[in-house]
Amino acid sequence: MSSSKAPLTPLKDLRVSRHGIPAHDLIPNTSIQNKPLLIYHSAFTSSISASAIESHLSSIGVVDPHWRYTMYSTTHFHSTAHEVLCISTGRARLCFGGEDNPKRVELVLGKGDAVVVPAGVGHRLLEDLDGGFEMVGSYEKGKSWDMCYGKKGEEEKVKGIGKLGWFGRDPVYGDEGPTIGV
Repeated sequence: MSSSKAPLTPLKDLRVSRHGIPAHDLIPNTSIQNKPLLIYHSAFTSSISASAIESHLSSIGVVDPHWRYTMYSTTHFHSTAHEVLCISTGRARLCFGGEDNPKRVELVLGKGDAVVVPAGVGHRLLEDLDGGFEMVGSYEKGKSWDMCYGKKGEEEKVKGIGKLGWFGRDPVYGDEGPTIGV
């Protein structure tokens, strides 16, 4: 584990939720690579800041932080990279898998939670519960990200998901962590 400045929940105490989400309409979700949506509940302590999250992720060296923003309110997914979302401010109700998918996952997540979103998993903001919901969005080093919406014409992009590698190290915890061995 890295000796970063970010106050992390010890791995032995971390609560992780794993969700397999079947394809729905033209959103592949976890059906292509069979890698689960991973929720790291309270991975970072509540005193964490966006800049401390970015510094921590950069020190681990698996992903590059790209932005600070809320989550789009339109279901979208990425076909070129897996995404790591670390919540830096507020709480929100989020939907993974597509809002019309009967097997979707809806969760309230808040400051300190981290989410590993495999390529292909549809996601969107349903409700910003406190106002000012913000995340640090990161992608695998060396990968660019795209935007897909589950529309006709994206089929070739979706096929590319099967060629993506998976994390060799955990993006939050480094040499050990929930992404290892899934």
